[in-house]
Amino acid sequence: MRPVRLTTEALAPLTTMLLPTERSRVDAAGEGFYRAMHRDTLDDVFDDLRDQRADVVLVSVSRCGESELTSVARLVREFPRITAVALLSHLERDTARAVLGLGHSGVRALIDVRQPDGWRDLREILSSQVSADISRLALGQLALDLIGAPDDCWRFFEALFDGIRVGTVRALASRLRVLPSTLMSRFFRAALPSPKRYLATARLIHVARAFENPGLSVAHVADQLDYSSPQSFGRHVRTLLGVTGLEFRQRYDGEGMLQRFREELVLPYMPVLKSFTPLSAHSRWESVGERAFHASPGAMPPQTC
Repeated sequence: MRPVRLTTEALAPLTTMLLPTERSRVDAAGEGFYRAMHRDTLDDVFDDLRDQRADVVLVSVSRCGESELTSVARLVREFPRITAVALLSHLERDTARAVLGLGHSGVRALIDVRQPDGWRDLREILSSQVSADISRLALGQLALDLIGAPDDCWRFFEALFDGIRVGTVRALASRLRVLPSTLMSRFFRAALPSPKRYLATARLIHVARAFENPGLSVAHVADQLDYSSPQSFGRHVRTLLGVTGLEFRQRYDGEGMLQRFREELVLPYMPVLKSFTPLSAHSRWESVGERAFHASPGAMPPQTC
């Protein structure tokens, strides 16, 4: 199986509301596994979730009074795909009530770090969230699908899901260090769907995952995924899938959309993909005939962006 590279960008993003004394220890425990964004209020935590900057929430039991518990319950309800974890670092008079309140609010994980093993447990539960991210899930599945495919082919699919979002074929080609027209024509010559379709469908996997959280509106998701407006997103979905934005949200979750991506764009083309080298300067897909194809303005593939 191809390795799925763990870069700084791929570390699980974590938003917290902790005591000042807990922050540095959380950072130390998670080095190399997650990156923590420490916030002072739950309003700031909500902002992180709405802007899709975090996959995990870590709250200190010591910071959860009556008003915070109400907000935590709303957070769990509106963002069910977010993992919420409570951190217990010391006991106070109201600790038992706070722990019970967090449980009633829907928080299912409590980590007691008063003993050294607690920090190991925290590291394990938070680092495990990296593999649950839809991009990593996609790369893991595609690594199995594309066993035996050339590195060139893998690099193209990796660029679709490696955490740095691109919205156009031009930007994708730039990241892959190939001319957009060259990338488009190589897919065309190989009788594969266009890179634009691969990119557009990959973006919808992220959209479907985001929509699993009721607290995210269509406007929020459209903005964060670089659609120009909710209306633009709606037109995009109707053009690509033939459904409205609301129907898309009701019909697909992230994994369901990933399965559609595989069924439409990967599995039917395995014989071609297993020998496809779209990025190589001397790719067999860039024959003399293709160079003539480049030279003929009337034969250019569809627009790249």
